[in-house]
Amino acid sequence: GRLNPRLPLLTFTFFCSCIQVSEKCGWCTDHEFLKQGEPKSARCDDLESLKKKGCSVAKIENPRGSQTVDKDVPVTNRSKAGGKKLTPEQITQIQPQKLTLNLRSGEAQSFNLKFKRAEDYPIDLYYLMDLSYSMKDDLENVKNLGTSLMYEMSKITSDFRIGFGSFVEKTVMPYISTTPAKLLNPCTGDQNCTSPFSYKNVLKLTNDGQQFNTLVGQQQISGNLDSPEGGFDAIMQVAVCGEQIGWRNVTRLLVFSTDAGFHFAGDGKLGGIVLPNDGKCHLENNMYTMSHYYDYPSIAHLVQKLSDNNIQTIFAVTEEFQPVYKELKNLIPKSAVGTLSANSSNVINLIIDAYNSLSSEVILENSKLPDGVTIAYQSHCKNGVVGEGENGRKCSNISIGDEVSFNISVTAHKCPKQNKPETIKIKPLGFTEEVEIVLKFICECECQKTGEANSKMCHNGNGTFECGACRCNDGRVGRLCECSSDEVNSDDLDANCRRDNGTDICSNNGDCVCGTCECKKRDNPEERYSGEYCECDNFNCDRSNNKLCGGHGRCECRVCICDTNYTGSACDCSLDTTTCLASNKQICNGRGNCECGTCKCTDPKFQGPTCEICPTCPGVCAEHKDCVQCRAFGTGEKKETCERDCGYFKLIKVKDRDKLPQPVQAFPLMHCKERDNNDCWFYYTYMVDNNTEKIASLCKCPDIADVLPIVAGVVAGIVLIGLALLLIWKLLMIIHDRREFAKFEKEKMNARWDTGENPIYKSAVTTVVNPKYEGK
Repeated sequence: GRLNPRLPLLTFTFFCSCIQVSEKCGWCTDHEFLKQGEPKSARCDDLESLKKKGCSVAKIENPRGSQTVDKDVPVTNRSKAGGKKLTPEQITQIQPQKLTLNLRSGEAQSFNLKFKRAEDYPIDLYYLMDLSYSMKDDLENVKNLGTSLMYEMSKITSDFRIGFGSFVEKTVMPYISTTPAKLLNPCTGDQNCTSPFSYKNVLKLTNDGQQFNTLVGQQQISGNLDSPEGGFDAIMQVAVCGEQIGWRNVTRLLVFSTDAGFHFAGDGKLGGIVLPNDGKCHLENNMYTMSHYYDYPSIAHLVQKLSDNNIQTIFAVTEEFQPVYKELKNLIPKSAVGTLSANSSNVINLIIDAYNSLSSEVILENSKLPDGVTIAYQSHCKNGVVGEGENGRKCSNISIGDEVSFNISVTAHKCPKQNKPETIKIKPLGFTEEVEIVLKFICECECQKTGEANSKMCHNGNGTFECGACRCNDGRVGRLCECSSDEVNSDDLDANCRRDNGTDICSNNGDCVCGTCECKKRDNPEERYSGEYCECDNFNCDRSNNKLCGGHGRCECRVCICDTNYTGSACDCSLDTTTCLASNKQICNGRGNCECGTCKCTDPKFQGPTCEICPTCPGVCAEHKDCVQCRAFGTGEKKETCERDCGYFKLIKVKDRDKLPQPVQAFPLMHCKERDNNDCWFYYTYMVDNNTEKIASLCKCPDIADVLPIVAGVVAGIVLIGLALLLIWKLLMIIHDRREFAKFEKEKMNARWDTGENPIYKSAVTTVVNPKYEGK
């Protein structure tokens, strides 16, 4: 501890904390180790660093973790048991059963856990049924469930027990009608129903299937007002009332049968019930008596109680409520959901299928871990399947007699405040067997047990000499306990710990002990403060590529001391010039300077790693002509040696001259136009991009006439022209005819005929008038 805020940690504190920092840390017990002027905390360091500093291996305190198996009964093999019937206490499905781990901070302790499904393992099944009015037809089918289920389960186990319970709803408004008549008979019409109730334990677990049938046959339907039921109240009582239900320490199954939803925590406020469910048993005469007093339990509360009591739940619900209960299943480990027919006729098959599904899966869980302790799982299941992380807790598709194993690692990251053993338990969900693990923590060095009190090694006997150093008595401080606490508070002594008469004591990186700076320790044992005033450290130097001193030097007093052939503030500049040698063995081809292993060209026309490339110099086009031909078109003089001579550049083909790269300031290029032996022009550009030579090429040859298309084109043209002329002539004729006809019609309309008589025309009729005729 500290005597006051300005005092250093005593040597005793270093003893206790050193081995807690990391599994790689050790404490040097050699009392002559500090004669080199190292601070007291230097005794605690990385094991390799202690060896390098001259501390022999025999003098390094480095306790290691260990483990002891306290109980290791092999898993039960039925064939070796001679086939005789075993009691649940005689059956072992998990191994080992108890062990002790001695944990050192940061060091994992691992062990293997075996699990084997035992044959003929006993089963307790409790059937919890909703007896609201809508379940009337279901009750008729459940009345014969006992003997039928006993027969089917006998194929799985010879030791099977069954029980029965029923539930409706809380007996307060607005869940039920509280009028006297409705309390006697909640059903309408002439239907006779029993009074409403919350939960009733009808039959304790028994192996008498006929008794089950008889008692269930005597049950009557009841009724309530709202659709959700009070099933959670019933599940809680079934889980916590072990004695009344008759649970044994075997496989426990709870079948929850309903055709409705459920109320959960908070819904009780509708009936004026605000007290949270206490998770305790309240059965009197097999009836739940506190439904009007405690709220419904929460889902998390149910999960805890079902897990604590190793109960696996099977939700047998109608298809309408399948989605709701499937979501509930995801929250309750080791549970299953089955579709119940409208009249529960398939309940036996549903139970058998759900049991097989649940029993074929093993999921490990552990009790609450102490602060600073973590646990990791790795599963080794059937057919070599290995699981990590959360999947490392689980194995599926396990048949009876199958054996699986889990590798479990427990790690302590710090010592508990009170160094006392802790106990944790690991068990498979839904099973009663478990592994008990006692955790003991290694927080002290063994050498502390053999210390010499009032030793002459500690300045006039002012301390206990242990582990190579002094643990000072009360009121004394210093490496050899040479100072008193009063002296430490002296300003004169503090002045010796201030650099250049500054205000910071030990550069704020240490404590002033008897006028001498004792530097602080870092969490990382490889990092340390040093110097007379703790002004130096080995971790605050420049970095390169996220490495201290570029990985090519060491940090001393915040300055990089570079290795040979490296320089720079972060040792990131190589002095090796071999990477700057050109093909003529000159550094940077005589056209630049080698800086940090890279050429810096003095002539801007030259580029490349060694300043040999000049993309804009005359002669570049002719130099690369043959290689462009063979690489791009498979022709030219270097066609046969192309792969050997022309692999020095990256080739890019384009389809049009517009697609050729254009020059930019950073990467100048040369445009080239050359003719090959076939009188074809080809174009290419040459450039250097990021020290890589790149060539983009395009070929354009003179077109060779093709006779057939020409002839076909001429014939087609003549035919088309003829047809066009005919169409034009026909069109003109139609227009002409229409004009003539219109002219004729117009003249016809304008014609005027003479109505006078022809002078030479004489009528063939002669009319004679009788002079005597008077018209009468």
